[in-house]
Amino acid sequence: MITVKLLGGAKKSFSSDKLEIQRDDITISVLLDDLKAYIPANLSQLDQNNILVAVNGVDSSVLQGKETLLKNGDVVSIIPVVHGGRSKRLQFDLINTTAELALLKKTIKEPIKFLESIREKYPSLAIQGIQAPYILNMGHAKKIIAISLSAKKAGTLLSNRLETDVLMRFACTRQISDAISKVGVKTNTNTMLVMIGKKPLLEKLFNEIEDLLENNVFSKDNSKFIQKEFEITQKELDCVISKTPLEDLLAERSTTLFH
Repeated sequence: MITVKLLGGAKKSFSSDKLEIQRDDITISVLLDDLKAYIPANLSQLDQNNILVAVNGVDSSVLQGKETLLKNGDVVSIIPVVHGGRSKRLQFDLINTTAELALLKKTIKEPIKFLESIREKYPSLAIQGIQAPYILNMGHAKKIIAISLSAKKAGTLLSNRLETDVLMRFACTRQISDAISKVGVKTNTNTMLVMIGKKPLLEKLFNEIEDLLENNVFSKDNSKFIQKEFEITQKELDCVISKTPLEDLLAERSTTLFH
């Protein structure tokens, strides 16, 4: 038997937060196809292109993706990823909370003080600044944030603060000082703001800082830079069976930091 936990908007498709599937030795892909039969005719179908699937708490993208084989007793969590927003920000829902990305202009003279000031003003939000070149794309960002949120829920954060855990996972290190030195905020460098919390507060913060943000959150291909910085070889990428090997390899390194 496989237990399927339905989080966030996934519950609306099934009118339930948990299903028990009397099958095993099937792939995630087969499971998702089987789940269609459990959705009432009057409810919307699950969008398989905009979900994260975790197996026993591990993002399936760092396993074998949708070809991950499921066994008796496995717990599969399905987490819808809903994204949207204006051109100056990207917003998406993950694990019953909302996350947002925005690119801070280089012209901010003291970005560290700026970051400290908005944290002080919005203590209920988790706010972190990452040097933009170290974030590959939105898929990469979603996976790292999802890993951190899952760690928070499981009580296994690398630090006592969510925003510090996010920093360490983007840097792929357990050392806070190394994470700050490698990917932390610096002057004359584009800073990606990672903001996590309730939508009304995120909206209020965005309206306050909108004039300080760039128009395009992701405008450059950072893949070569990231491969060099994290010493990722083409041979390693070729071993990853995925449509997004670099993205998934970075997520895998971030996941295994706890072990």
